[in-house]
Amino acid sequence: MEPANEGQPSISASSMELDAVAGAGGDVAKTSVLPAKPKFAALTAKEMDGKVQFRKVSVPPHRYSALKKSWMEIYTPIYDHMKIDIRMNLKARKVELKTRSDTPDVGNLQKCADFVHAFMLGFDVADAVALLRVDDLYIDSFEIQDVKTLRGEHEKRAIGRLSGKGGKTKFTIENCTRTRIVIADRKIHILGSFVNIKVARDSLCSLILGSPAGKVYSKLRSVTARLAERF
Repeated sequence: MEPANEGQPSISASSMELDAVAGAGGDVAKTSVLPAKPKFAALTAKEMDGKVQFRKVSVPPHRYSALKKSWMEIYTPIYDHMKIDIRMNLKARKVELKTRSDTPDVGNLQKCADFVHAFMLGFDVADAVALLRVDDLYIDSFEIQDVKTLRGEHEKRAIGRLSGKGGKTKFTIENCTRTRIVIADRKIHILGSFVNIKVARDSLCSLILGSPAGKVYSKLRSVTARLAERF
């Protein structure tokens, strides 16, 4: 004897199938209704905090005349391309940098400061301007005394080994490691990527410690060959 279904609506198979389809595709329907993600333009330097930011770079006495001669080469990329104000404070002997209302990125200020600082360390404008165009370039500085304590004639011979006859050794290391090196008395400055700076610094340290140039060249060639295969 079949039980009575009095007072209960009958459920057909077709309606059950429709409910199953609706339940399975409910998530798809909901996701399709969601609005698209908004796209916001990048904030300018002024819009980020509303304050004008400054940087000051000191000018060493021995770079004052070089700065005066190369001023327009430094001024043009900073003012026209990076949208940063620049001026020379003659009284304080410092190059002053400031963001503008149309500065596209607040990071441009630090890039320009690094560019001017690299020029003050002795790098050419053509080499230092790469700091404005490439993001992963750095400057590493160290002294001969950091590697080995040398005095008098020993220190002078170490500086001579770093440069080589007519700058041959320095140019060879620069070309192999794709870096730029400035030897300013006891201080050494290297401009390049992180990996290349390490290779160049290891070669310079070997020369300071007394290794002959030929041995450093052969080791440098093997290291650069491995780096070329890796990258």
